[in-house]
Amino acid sequence: MNSMVLRLMKYISNSNYRFKVNAVRGMYNSMPDEEYLKHMFKATMGYELNLDNPQTFNEKLQWLKLYDRKSIYTTMVDKYEVKNYVAKIIGEEYIIPTIGIWDSFEEIDFEKLPNEFVLKSTHDSGGLVICRDKNEMDLDHTRKKIVKSLKRNYFYYGREWPYKHVKPRIIVEKYMEDSTDQMSKSTILKDYKVYTFNGKAKICMINQDRGIYTKADYFDRNYKWLNFTWGYDHSSNKPPRPKNYELMFELAERLAIGTIELRVDFYEVNGILYFGELTFFDGSGFDRMEPVEWDYTLGSWIKLPKKI
Repeated sequence: MNSMVLRLMKYISNSNYRFKVNAVRGMYNSMPDEEYLKHMFKATMGYELNLDNPQTFNEKLQWLKLYDRKSIYTTMVDKYEVKNYVAKIIGEEYIIPTIGIWDSFEEIDFEKLPNEFVLKSTHDSGGLVICRDKNEMDLDHTRKKIVKSLKRNYFYYGREWPYKHVKPRIIVEKYMEDSTDQMSKSTILKDYKVYTFNGKAKICMINQDRGIYTKADYFDRNYKWLNFTWGYDHSSNKPPRPKNYELMFELAERLAIGTIELRVDFYEVNGILYFGELTFFDGSGFDRMEPVEWDYTLGSWIKLPKKI
């Protein structure tokens, strides 16, 4: 029995799977946010979403989607606008240089771009192309990926409100590579993701070998390894403590002032720290933690305000 037939049978027999497939297709875009999130949470997490008394990290992210909506959040998730926002708070020296910004793919003059660059959409997650050699770049594949991304409103699948009104654009940034990283076989930079809770930075996720085989490890502020998984397997080789580890936590807390929960991403390139992006809803609050006790632990670190 081929995979297409198996997927069809699963679609017919499994209501949770059917809901997720239909959601990707945009069939529930008009469904009210609270109703939609209750359905999606049950379909992905396997238990009912409790918005009256949320306890887990993932439950509290759904609460925040509905009841913590500030206009500045739209700027904070816009991959272009956030650069000026962050530079004003922690300094221009942490910002990866922007080569260009465009409204459509057709406006980009690739002849004028350097041989290496990073191209991505400003309004979503996943609209990313890393070019290490312009002569080897598959321009048609890149065009299809980015044009598809520009047509998508990232808000609808996870109802992450900050993305709803981000203007879809294309940004090209300077390509960065860490020549000091001897541990990783990948040329893709390690991702350092610092999680803040009511303005306090508590843990850092380090992504390695990003792509199909992305690995993730978690550390506390003292660089003690934390034994839980969250969407990815652990790396077989624990990453060494980055040079700017403490600075990452300090800068993350400066950027998290006034927020309830925020993830601040960094890169370390040849010993120099650079800002990556800001994220309010890791995994959209639909990624399971194992063991599940960690979902409750991280949830306990979020103190929700009274619902207005």
